[in-house]
Amino acid sequence: MTNAEQIIIEPVVTEKATMATSTTNCYTFKVSAKSNKISVAQAIKKVYPKVDVTDVRILNVHPKAKRSRYVRGAVTLKGGYKKALVTLKAGQTIDLA
Repeated sequence: MTNAEQIIIEPVVTEKATMATSTTNCYTFKVSAKSNKISVAQAIKKVYPKVDVTDVRILNVHPKAKRSRYVRGAVTLKGGYKKALVTLKAGQTIDLA
């Protein structure tokens, strides 16, 4: 993977991710399934050139069952994805708005 736009899909903006951003300077991104720590760090550096990445943690979010109210046995799955937790150098921020 070479293109930064193909690696970083979108930022994750949830209550938990926002709290991690304000307390530990850790940003959460949904990334490509084929990406790794090195490619994520390089993509962040390309997209946001004024920040320095100090740490990258990657998690696989597994698919979850989605059930209908009255239908038994008909279980569909919400798709799983891969997310990256990117920690920046102290004092640096990314504007996700």
